[in-house]
Amino acid sequence: MLGTYQIFFSAKGSPLHRLTSYIYLALMTITSITALFIHEINPHGFLGLSWIHIFVALTLFGVVGGLATAWRHDIKGHRRAMLGVYFGSILIAGGFAFAPGRIMHSVLFGG
Repeated sequence: MLGTYQIFFSAKGSPLHRLTSYIYLALMTITSITALFIHEINPHGFLGLSWIHIFVALTLFGVVGGLATAWRHDIKGHRRAMLGVYFGSILIAGGFAFAPGRIMHSVLFGG
């Protein structure tokens, strides 16, 4: 919800946008690092990581890129980085959480 607010509704560059951005990026960083400890798909693979863990690196890369471009006042670069974090991390990777056989699929659809 925070990312949706930031992208679609907040006044870009305002103090509230900046504060909310730091909170959002901190939460995305914590979520990404936490995801490294989920080994459900490939528990016996290299460090228990699976293909979906690529989104951890992409998210962290986007977070750093978003901060760096904002600090340089590179608005186009900042927008690209933040849209990448939003769509890649939340919509795409988050969408995989609802695939059949995953916990969230069972929670939402039963069984």
